[in-house]
Amino acid sequence: QVNGLSNEKNIEVLNSLKSLLFKNIFFVNKQSFVDILNQNNLIESFDIKKSYPNKILVEIKKTNFLAITNKNENKYYIGSNGKLISVKNNNIDEKLPFVFSKSNYENFVKLKNIIDQSDFKFKQIESFYYFPSNRWDFKTKNGLLIKLPEKKILESLQIAHKIKDSEKFKNSKVIDLRMHKKIITYND
Repeated sequence: QVNGLSNEKNIEVLNSLKSLLFKNIFFVNKQSFVDILNQNNLIESFDIKKSYPNKILVEIKKTNFLAITNKNENKYYIGSNGKLISVKNNNIDEKLPFVFSKSNYENFVKLKNIIDQSDFKFKQIESFYYFPSNRWDFKTKNGLLIKLPEKKILESLQIAHKIKDSEKFKNSKVIDLRMHKKIITYND
């Protein structure tokens, strides 16, 4: 029995587990379930319990959609599990930010978690840009571009949050925090 997703997706997961059906419950290897379930990008986590005499319960926690990205000219959601989930029928959630990156979606999830720890609000962000130097920039919905350093991201986000609300920097279009202990702002 599979629970946690929509009825349609629960059936898909159940069908992927068909090779394990009709086997003796005492001899079914938990790792077999784990291997199959980890292949499904919609799954954040799961719990497997044997219910004797003849039932196995699979409780699934669905991944949260954090952002949208483009890969091979197709749109995908980036899940909180760091995996890509195909967008069906181009029905995308316009509220989610767009991520410009060819890889490192796990790093994006880490960045999102750091943003959540800061005073900055994730929902204020329009887009993210990843650079091969392992660094991120992001643009707010107000058009402010914030350039983050490779390290000390939380500290930099706190500084950026204070600056963006400051009267002194109200006309700034870019806040560059890439250099340690230096803040560079520009208006164009």
